[in-house]
This record gives sequence, C-alpha cells and structure tokens, in this order.
Amino acid sequence: MIKTWRLDDLRQTLVLGSREERLAEILYWGPPLPASENLQTLVQAGALDLTGGMLDENPTLSICPEVRRGFPGQAGLVAEDAQGKALLPQFIFESAEETVNALVLTYRDDALQLTYQAQFDLDPETHVISVKASLSSVDPVKLTWFAAPVFPAPQGSQEMTDFAGRWCGEFQMNTTAWSAGIRERENHTGRTGHEHFPGLLVPMKGARNTQGHVYGFHYGWSGGHRMVAEELPDGRRQIQFGHARGIERTPQTRFETAVLYAAFSDGGINGCAVAFQRHLRDRVLDLPDPSRPRPVHYNCWEAVYFDHKPEELKDIATLAASLGAERFVLDDGWFGQRDDDTQSLSDWQVDLRKYPEGLSPLIDHVHDQGMSFGIWFEPEMINQNSDTYRLHPEWVLGPKDQILGRQQMVFNMALPDVQSYLFDAIARILNTYDIDYIKWDHNRVLPFADARQTRGTYALLDRLRQAFPKVEIESCASGGGRIDFGILGRTHRVWLSDSNDALERLKMQHNAALFLPSVVTGSHVGPRKCHTSGRSIDIRFRAWVAAQRHMGFEMDPRELSEEESEVLRTITGWWKENRHWMAKADILRLDSADPAVIAEQQLSECATEFVVFAGQAQSSSQILPRPLPLTRLDPDARYRIELVNAEELPKLSRGGQGIKTGPLELSGAYLMAQGLNLPWRFPETMWVVKGTKL
Repeated sequence: MIKTWRLDDLRQTLVLGSREERLAEILYWGPPLPASENLQTLVQAGALDLTGGMLDENPTLSICPEVRRGFPGQAGLVAEDAQGKALLPQFIFESAEETVNALVLTYRDDALQLTYQAQFDLDPETHVISVKASLSSVDPVKLTWFAAPVFPAPQGSQEMTDFAGRWCGEFQMNTTAWSAGIRERENHTGRTGHEHFPGLLVPMKGARNTQGHVYGFHYGWSGGHRMVAEELPDGRRQIQFGHARGIERTPQTRFETAVLYAAFSDGGINGCAVAFQRHLRDRVLDLPDPSRPRPVHYNCWEAVYFDHKPEELKDIATLAASLGAERFVLDDGWFGQRDDDTQSLSDWQVDLRKYPEGLSPLIDHVHDQGMSFGIWFEPEMINQNSDTYRLHPEWVLGPKDQILGRQQMVFNMALPDVQSYLFDAIARILNTYDIDYIKWDHNRVLPFADARQTRGTYALLDRLRQAFPKVEIESCASGGGRIDFGILGRTHRVWLSDSNDALERLKMQHNAALFLPSVVTGSHVGPRKCHTSGRSIDIRFRAWVAAQRHMGFEMDPRELSEEESEVLRTITGWWKENRHWMAKADILRLDSADPAVIAEQQLSECATEFVVFAGQAQSSSQILPRPLPLTRLDPDARYRIELVNAEELPKLSRGGQGIKTGPLELSGAYLMAQGLNLPWRFPETMWVVKGTKL
C-alpha cells in the first residue's frame, strides 16, 4: 500500500510518501507541481534501481532513517533503554492529520512502546516550511541523537554553504564541495555560538544571489546543534539537524526537537534570505509594540566601561540625544560592587557607591532628553566573588574547579530556585524603575552542554515576558554568540557582534541578512578608533554601515568634532526618515562583479522604493567601478535614482557622471541588466543610492 501527502504554495510543492505503512520520505521538494499530478505514480517514478554490491531493496531515506531497516547512513534516532540496550525501532504508520498547509504524521513501534510524530507546516506567505519531531516512550529512554524530520538534498548541487565564526568575526560563510561521506557541524558550547550559526544553504549548480534554485535551512535552538550533510555511496544525500549529541543528560519519556525552518527558492540565494527574514519578522518575533518605530539606540559601554559616574553619564546622554538617539542603555557596572569583571555578577542591586540616590536621577535625566531607558543584565552568570555565590555555591553548573570564562561561572538554569531568584531580582529592578529595555548578555560558554540549561533560560524569559510585556529584550552573547529563531521567539533584537569596526560589520551584516531582517539586527556607530580591531575609520563609513540595520551609537560622543557630530546627526536623520519602510524591506544581496564591493539592495514591501548600499571594502583591481546590477525591479517601470551622499565625492572622482549632479530616470530593465554606474571612491567608504518607482 502506498500513502502520499502534499503541501503547496505558489512557490513550491512538498510531497511525502511511504510504502507498506513505513515512515514517510520526502519524495519531492521544489517548484510547484500541477494539481493533477498523480502522487502514486510519483512514488513509482522515484523508485531507485539496484545493481551489484547492494542490498536487494533500497533502504528508505525517510524522515527519520532507521538502522533496523538497513539504512546505510546516519540514523535519525540513536537511543538506549534504561539498561543501556540500543533501541532500534521499526516504526509503523498510525495516523495522519491533514489541515490547510499542515500535516502531522504519527508512527508507532508497539514492541518498544515508542511513538514518533513529525509535524510539517507550510506558510504560504513567507514560503517557509517549519518542521519538528517528537518521540514518546512508556519507559524512560536515554537519548543520544534525534533529528528533526530529515530532508533529502538535491544531487544537482555541487556544494553547500554553512557558517562559522569567532568573537568579533561572526557569520563567516564556509563553502564545501559535496563528496561521498559526511559534512558534519556540531556545537557543544551550550549556546548557539559565534562559531556555529545553525544554518545551511544548498544551491543548485549555477545558482547565485539573484537567480537559480537554492535550498536553505535554519535550526531554531539556542543550546548547541548538530548538522549532518551526508552523501551515501548510492549517491543519495540527506540533511539532518538536531540538538547536539548527548545534551539530553537524563532519561525521559518524551523528547522534542526544535523547529527546523526550511526554504526553497527559485530566485537564487535571495529567495531563501527573504523567506527567512520575513518569517522571523512576521511569525517568530513578538514585539511589545509593533507599530512603534525602532528607536535609535545609544549604549554607554565603550564610552565608560565599568567607570560609572552619574553626572558624566548625564552629559553623555545629553550629547547622544542631540545626535538623534532615542534610547539610552546603561551597560555593565551599575550593580553590586562591579568595578571590573571579577566580581559581583549575580548581585543585582544598584551600587550605592556609584549611584547614592539609585538610578532614578539618571533615568529622569534620560527621559528629560526625550529618550527611553534600558539596562544591562547577565542573568545566567555568576562570579565567585559575589554575595550570591557565597550564599549559594550549589547553584553553579559544573565542578568547582572548572576553567572560568571572563572570570565567571554559570548558574544551573534547570534549578527552580535559580529561576525564581533571577526572576525576583530582575523584577525588583523593573518594578522600581521606568525601564523599557533589557540588554541580556551571556559572556561565556558552558562547562558542558545540557539541554536543560537552555530550557531553563527559555522558561525564565517566558516568565519575564509575561510579567513585563512592554519591556523589549536584546539577545547578546559577547556579541553574536546566541542568535537563532529559538531565542528570537523570546527576545526582540540581537547584538550581531562585539566588533564596532564598520569594515568587519559590513561583511557580517551582509551574511547575517541571509536569515535576519534589519529590525532585529543591532548596528552601532563605534569609536573613531575601534576598540576591538585598532582600526581608525571615518565617521561617514561608520554611520552608513550602522544605518543599514537597527541603528545606534556606542562610543563616547565627547570625542566627536563638530564636523563629525554634524555628519552623524545628518545620517541618523536620514535613517529616521526612511525607517518606516526599511523596517519591512527585503534585504537582497547584489551580484557585484567587483569582489572589493559588498553591496545590497533593500526593497520596500510594496516594491515602490529601494536603497542600495554599496560598500567599498578594499581597493579594486581595476581603475574604475564596475556596473552594479540591481534585482527584483519592474522591468517596464521607470525609477528615479539619486545618490544620497553625493556630498562625499572625493576630489579624485573627476568625471561628469549624471548621477553626481542630480536624479536620473532609468528603466527597471536597464538597472537590472546594466546596473548602476557609480563614481570612483576610496576604500572603506559607502555609496548610498535611493530609488523611487515613478
């Protein structure tokens, strides 16, 4: 007997099928199939041949490949019973629940008393397929590995791209050729990690940013993941994502994967990027007030570090507001006796040495400047030199002689007492002061990975969100160490990187936009001399790079000259004028013929206006800029094109180009085929071009 199911939207069709009541497999995922397509015939058409050296039947590459069925590759489930005996289930179909754009399949192994369930949800507007799996058992089970529903990978692809990184260097793209065997990424740091963003792109041969078929994946879990991209000896390929192996440390009767988000694009890498951006922004993110424009941020960390002086901070706040800031965030150093990073973490009481009247005078001053007030916490961490540790050393995760990270240890977030203590401590501050924003930091990896730690943090965040629904929360983990759709279901912004080096951020923002919309991606204008790279960068480049995302400042504004202040004020004003439509814009990577240019096009939701940011990351090998083709415009329409920052033209740019002196009117066909002909510029500068459909 053959069973089949399908999910469709205007972009894609997903077909699942199974024989003889076995686990379903994904038979097809790609461009839409006709409604009349005979799925029974499709099962037969997809059957594989047999030849020498093979079993007499091809084991199914199912949504949870089974060792018991003879599957020769990575299994979808690795588990043991309480006695340590390997569990090798053979799941048999029990039921299917079909609703509009959703499918839930349930299977059982009666002998082992196991139930497996897979859920598929296709969003017809964002075009993202969300899948997850659960395993239930009558008796407790020790789980080593459990994959979300498994996708086959296309054999027409030659390579795959996953993501690595480091502190101050997040979202680095790794491209690997497909070959026999496994490309595996596994993260045991206990958080999402700078090093292991849980994403994967699989382009078909010839695909690029703006055209071709591409498959994209993201695993929405904050506690460390495992990715398997495997090519079997017979040529078939599979993609598996799940929690990192072994982080379910106690036997349980139920396990559930996080959501695996999958996107198919027939419009190049940008198709996957837009799907993920929109799905995160419109389905995952839960802003307290979605109608409120994203405020220009000011964070005081790189201005004062731990040296808090209220009168000095008031002066800084006044200057920040004069530059256009709308939110002031007080960073690390306001609590306990926090004079450096060796002490007081977890003692969440205002330091009366620094703030003898509490935080109210500073907050009142910030409000008088027209700004709201935010504050820094690092709830999951604790210093040994703290009152809390001296009172409750048993609250720490891991051994007492563990290697410290940033002079700190980690709370055991699985403990109810720890969650209650942290909730009460944070709630006390939020109830005492008028605070509408928390920068929630996480500055070290865990002594060992444990899924209970992540679930405990999620529970605390959920409780705080329920108690303080108007407070926004930023996910920071030494910058981009905890960025994923799981944490962003509970927070509202991410600090992409601790690096405020505009050149480095230009690259990181470009790659992060494969998954993240601008509204969640914090980007700040840093100091003239970057504190993490030592590079000195002009204020114009720093400001335009910040204006690509959720704009803010993080430096001492007292260092700015009058000219620098005016430049920053002007660019901030431009961002405010355009943020209403940029918040919903699709961020599209442009195929630049010049590798020295990192360029993107932000296209409004109604496609009537766009802005191009063309960053000159380094000197070009040729003399003059190469034309920059745009994308996703109406070929028959005309567009008014204007160089927003024409006043930044260098003297060495001597040609009489029309774009320098005023708006041009060009067709969408021309702009996509020929592209923008931009003026010459120095390295570490940005051209900003505004386009309006006429």
